[in-house]
Amino acid sequence: MYSQYRVYYPYVSPFDPCPPQRVKTYVVPPELFIHFQPPNLPQFSPREALFHGTLWPELYSPYEGRGDRSEGRRKK
Repeated sequence: MYSQYRVYYPYVSPFDPCPPQRVKTYVVPPELFIHFQPPNLPQFSPREALFHGTLWPELYSPYEGRGDRSEGRRKK
């Protein structure tokens, strides 16, 4: 299977006054990898499809906002 997450390493200038971000990531949507809809794709149940926003698990891409990252969140 493919990974939806991509990583790149931006140029860091020696004269940049801000602390650099050496690694940046972005998400590639899964529909870029499916060129046509193959027959008999597995499907979510109607309740799960409403929760995930798509009927097909292969097209599901979870969204992580800034507050959703596990290393930065405190558990109560």
